[in-house]
Amino acid sequence: MTHPLLSEDLIDTYQRDGVVLIKGLFADHVAALRDGVERNIAAPGPYASNNDKPGETGRFFDDYCNWQRIPEFEAVIRQSDAAQVAAELMQSATAQVFHDHVLVKEPGTSMATPWHQDGPYYFVEGQQTVSFWSPLDPVREASLRCVAGSHLWEKPVLPTRWVKGDAFFDPEPYMPVPDPDAEGMDIREWEMAPGDAVAFNYGILHGARGNTSAARRRAFSLRLVGDDARYVERPGPTSPPFPGHDMVPGQKLREDWFPVLWGR
Repeated sequence: MTHPLLSEDLIDTYQRDGVVLIKGLFADHVAALRDGVERNIAAPGPYASNNDKPGETGRFFDDYCNWQRIPEFEAVIRQSDAAQVAAELMQSATAQVFHDHVLVKEPGTSMATPWHQDGPYYFVEGQQTVSFWSPLDPVREASLRCVAGSHLWEKPVLPTRWVKGDAFFDPEPYMPVPDPDAEGMDIREWEMAPGDAVAFNYGILHGARGNTSAARRRAFSLRLVGDDARYVERPGPTSPPFPGHDMVPGQKLREDWFPVLWGR
């Protein structure tokens, strides 16, 4: 039976366009996620960044891979319906957690989240992937922006470092980062309430404007994979790196590090 938040049309749209809006996916968990974000900011992990970029104003905090040490995140990841919804969107028999990500733009933060695809940064490949991006504050101008269909492009987009803007790897196998606004691409973005979630494939080109409003823009992101996801080697260090994982190319992600959250 299809989850009540989904429909066959929504699943078909996800398969075709690689991005959909799921209203209220984390609506019952907003308070817990807000508490988790505050705990994360107070005690950042080893990958935390304030994205200090010359000429930019405000504070753009982000951090990832903290769900196993922040109880609010773990509770939401395990107890919410996100894994089942992900499995149905991916048309997968299982949903396995990859990692969490917190992105906070304080009022007056000018820095945009650069256009990028998540997949090229990761050591995982597969068509069955989904990332949920959920604001914990009402958003309009600072909402996530996604280019529909970009998960089906022939070449991946070059991964770059957000602050320095330089290439993460040798640029040869990748296409340059496009300018979707200038190039008239099909950009999907929504005015969202706390707990709504954009679901998008790891291959979707996405970004977000700065937060020029007088209110905070806190967002929680959860990345999951399905049946066909496999470990791959990249031409350089990945982000997240997961040092010491000991996986080999073609292997499913090890379940002791990346638990299966839902299965048919």
